[in-house]
Amino acid sequence: MSEHRTLRRTGKPDPCTYLVHGVLALVLLLAGACAPLPSERAGIAGRAGADLRMERRDSPNFDERRPNFVIIHHTSSNSADRALQFLSEAASAVSAHYLISRDGRIYHLVDERRRAWHAGESYWGGQRDLNSASIGIELDNNGYEPFAEAQIAALIALLDDLKTYYKIPPQNFLGHGDVAPGRKVDPSVLFPWRRLAEQGYGVWCEPPYPAVPAALDTATMLQAFGYNVWNVDAAVSAFKRRFSPDDPTPQMTERDRSMLYCLLLQSRSLAAQ
Repeated sequence: MSEHRTLRRTGKPDPCTYLVHGVLALVLLLAGACAPLPSERAGIAGRAGADLRMERRDSPNFDERRPNFVIIHHTSSNSADRALQFLSEAASAVSAHYLISRDGRIYHLVDERRRAWHAGESYWGGQRDLNSASIGIELDNNGYEPFAEAQIAALIALLDDLKTYYKIPPQNFLGHGDVAPGRKVDPSVLFPWRRLAEQGYGVWCEPPYPAVPAALDTATMLQAFGYNVWNVDAAVSAFKRRFSPDDPTPQMTERDRSMLYCLLLQSRSLAAQ
């Protein structure tokens, strides 16, 4: 039977944690390691900072890696149960670290230190295997509906925890469509990227935007921002879906170009901090 529990982080370490850390440190010392690595965690339990309603469901689809990005998806499913079944069966060869249902319940599927199979063929800023460097979060949403408030509130609480624990830069919170343009379109145009960016999960620019230098073309700016521009039209679509969702035109307008230049400057500034 599944275990339902509320995780209240007190900041007080479990005594067993000291034992695990001690044994791991001794093993690494004997092996000649420079410094002990943090032990594998079951999830976000045990860290101070938030109350999260969570249910543990294990998925067999993972291998080891370290996270420095968060990739947000929608499930394209009409129920969390259907998505859980798909993400938890070995035959699907698809998984994510977390699934958040419409009612805000968080399902933990794969340990954060392990490599879940959620991004597939992907690229961002020179990184060609986002599965190896990211935490994948699936949102229970069919792709055509607004994202539920309880779901977004739970997502923000989870992102706050992940950002604090792993020191993930604001510009490294991305959508699946960002890292797989032309192949994926999630999360949909209804996802509240602006709201997330205002709280430090992603980047966003408001007008007035700076003037774009004459020498900078759209493809160069998209690539510098992080997009794979092997298919410029696909990269443009991905950019507009996230940053200009109300504009149905497929081309980059001068407003879009100025916004992109502003976002590029913002990202470079954050990276330099």
